This record gives sequence, structure tokens and C-alpha cells, in this order.
Amino acid sequence: MKRAGVGISIFLLIIFIACPDQNGTNHQNNSITILYTNDEHGWLEGDGNYDGAAGMFGLWETREDYDGSDNYLILSGGDMWTGPAISTWYKGKSMIEVMNAMGYDAAAIGNHEFDFTVDTLMENLERLDFPLLAANIREKSSGKIPAFAKPYMVKDIDGINVGIIGLASQSTPISTFPAHVVDYEFTSYSEAVEIFADSARDKGADVLIIIGHITSNEMQALSATASSEGILLIGGGHSHEKVLQESNGVLLIESGAYMQNYIRVDIKYDRENHTAEILSYKIEANQNSTPDQSILEIISKWKNRVQTTLSQVIGYCSETISKSSVEMANLVTDSWFYTFPDADVSVTNSGGIRQDIPAGDISLETIVGLLPFENSIVKLELSGNELKDCIRYYIIGGMTSVGGYYLSDGTPIYDDSVYCVLTTDYLYSVTNNNFSLYDPIPEETSVNYRQPLIDWLISINTSPADPLNNYLDYTPRKN
Repeated sequence: MKRAGVGISIFLLIIFIACPDQNGTNHQNNSITILYTNDEHGWLEGDGNYDGAAGMFGLWETREDYDGSDNYLILSGGDMWTGPAISTWYKGKSMIEVMNAMGYDAAAIGNHEFDFTVDTLMENLERLDFPLLAANIREKSSGKIPAFAKPYMVKDIDGINVGIIGLASQSTPISTFPAHVVDYEFTSYSEAVEIFADSARDKGADVLIIIGHITSNEMQALSATASSEGILLIGGGHSHEKVLQESNGVLLIESGAYMQNYIRVDIKYDRENHTAEILSYKIEANQNSTPDQSILEIISKWKNRVQTTLSQVIGYCSETISKSSVEMANLVTDSWFYTFPDADVSVTNSGGIRQDIPAGDISLETIVGLLPFENSIVKLELSGNELKDCIRYYIIGGMTSVGGYYLSDGTPIYDDSVYCVLTTDYLYSVTNNNFSLYDPIPEETSVNYRQPLIDWLISINTSPADPLNNYLDYTPRKN
């Protein structure tokens, strides 16, 4: 009799647990797992130290038990596709196919999503299986959210409605080509969150989070507003930092960049009391993985395609040249004089140099990844005094400011003399320097900023016996 009673009790308990809710849906899972990346920048392939998209997806499957089930949210903080040639050359199409296959649910709009113009962004949106979120972009003409963005989404995670609010960087007008976003205003983060947190709740959101292309400092400044709105988490980006900390009771996360790391966050939702809490969080390096074969096949397809187009070997490097090194800055700025020998000075931003030149053969693919933007060189006429003002934050060729201002031949730069200066149309267009003030009518050359380096490399015919490293200038030009 006792055994029968126990059996009946267990049977009744099973019926109770398995019984649907009032809406007829059976919910047994009270957890949500977020897998988060940001600033992927087209790094589909591994780089020797990190395992790329296939490796990351393999880790999700083996280490995080990701199986595509509904209690996982795969999210990005934006800046998905400008980077190595395998993505840049195809304006993000390859990265989109990979992120679709990895099951991303949403992404914030990063500044580099605009690099290929809004028209291309709209085309890419058609290919994406997930929405792009930004609650703080407005059309200047109408005040409305533009067609390429959604301010938020509400996603059903096994009966738990998760509201995801997106934010774009307020620095976008100076961190992408300004003309591409001239029709849009990038408004206050906190105001956008206050408006659309209410909207998401009105649409039934049980849990609220933010994904934004915003830095750790911006996340911290926003955390008080987020806390007052009951938001559990802010995902960031843009600054390529690794962030995993709490501020005002809100978890702030950022995974670094280039698919080198991901963050996992586990959230528990109490269905009876309608409350949510973060149970755990961690950051994991994308290393020592078993790459997912289906993702590898997609990458291989695009790799074959880009190599067919950009496989021409144009030089040789005996030792890796770091993207942030003095010699790299000098190499890029000096190469412009090969195409424009009449110029006196070249000026560009270090942010336009995006990756190392690895040891070995240098191909067209290498240089496209190194200098991936569609920026053209413009010629300006500046006085010496104007030139000194304009170079403060940038890398330079043809001159030095160490121990005074001198041209590369040792001639002093005089304040009242006029100099032919090369820069990019991007730098000329941004509002945080005075290029356009000093020369309102630049000479447009229509030469992409990477082309002189390609042409110069071909001309010097480097090889293992005479590598590019023999031609580098290691001398700093700025204090």
C-alpha cells in the first residue's frame, strides 16, 4: 500500500509539472542564456591565436551546450563586417551568411555598418536573418526611426518575453564616412532607453536588456537610467574592450573584438513573481576549439572566392609588421608619395590601419584587409601654421614634429609657407579637425588610400632575399 501511494503521488506530481499554463503552453524552463559578441569586423577566419567563427560556434556547441533551442539568445554589439578582405571585399555578405548560420537573434547598429553607404546597409538587411536595433537614430527630416533600424524587439524565449533595446554610437557621424549618415541624428542614449523600455513593456516584455555599440564609460553613465527602468544588462562595443562588471546593479558586458572572445550570461526568471535575476556570467577566449564543420564550409567558400580575386602576390615580409607600430604608420603615409611625388606631407588616422602585415607573401588580399575602407586621397594647400594644427591627432609622412617641425629633407616648416598636403576624404569630412576650414576646395584625386601602397610594393619587387622589412622606417615622427 505504501509503495502504491508513493507511485500515485509521483504520477500526480508529473501531471502537475507537465500541465500546460492557462494559455495551453507547456513551460518547464525558467532560464535564459545569452551568448554575446561585438565588433566582429569580418574576422571569419582564425588568426593563429584565435579560432574564428567556426571555432567560436564549436565552443558554443561543446562548452556551452548550444543546440539552437529557444532558451538561448545570440546577440551582437555591432560593427560586424568591415575588416579582412574576405568580408570587406564583399561588403559584409560573407559575414552575414556566417552569422545567420550561427543563429544570431539581433545586433546593434555599429558605426561601421554604414561604411558601404545606407543603400548597401539596406541590401545587407535583406540578407540578414535577424534585425538591426538602434533606438537612438532619427531621420533629420521626419524625426522617425529610419527603415533600416528597429528601436527594440521582444523575443519569446520559451514563454519568457525578452525585450532587447538597441543603441548606436553617438560618435557615428565622425567614426564612419560623414556623408553616409548626414541625414540622421544620433540622439541621447538615456532618452531613447526611457522611451522604448516603456514600449517594450507595453508589448509584453518580462525581461529587459540593452545591446549597444557604446563604450564602457558610456555603459557606466547609462547604468543608472537602466537600473531605474529595471534593465538587467547592457551589452557594449566600439571600444574593443573586455568588460564584465556591475554598475548600479546592472551587468555591463563587452567581449573585446574580432571574434576573439564571447560572453555567456545566464538569467533566471521567476514566472510566479515575474522577476528576473542574473545567475552567472563569464568571458571565454575563442581558443582550443573543435571548429564546426558547417561554418567552416561557408568560410571556405568565401575564402576560395576572395583568393580567386585577390591572390596576386605583390611583396614579401620577413617579419610581421604590427598595425600599431611606428614602421607601419610610416609605411602607409610614405607610400602615398609614390603616386603623388609633388606633395610635401601626408596625414591620415591610425584607425584606418586595421590589421598586421604577417610574415610571408604579401597579396592584394593582405592590403585590402590592412586598409579596408573606401577612402580616397585628397590634396590640400595649407600654411605651415595650419598644417601644425591639423596633424595633432594623426600619423604623418614627409615630415617630423620631433624636436621641431621639419620636412623629411630637414627643411624647417615655416608658419607662413604653403605646403601640398595629402589626406583622406574621410578625414577631410569629419568635424573634429580644421582641414575643410583651411582649404574649402580640396583637389579630389579619386585614388583609394590603399592603392599607392599596392603600386609601390609592386615597384620595389620584394622577396625573401630582399624583404619589405629592409625598406621600413622605424623612426618616430611625433613625440
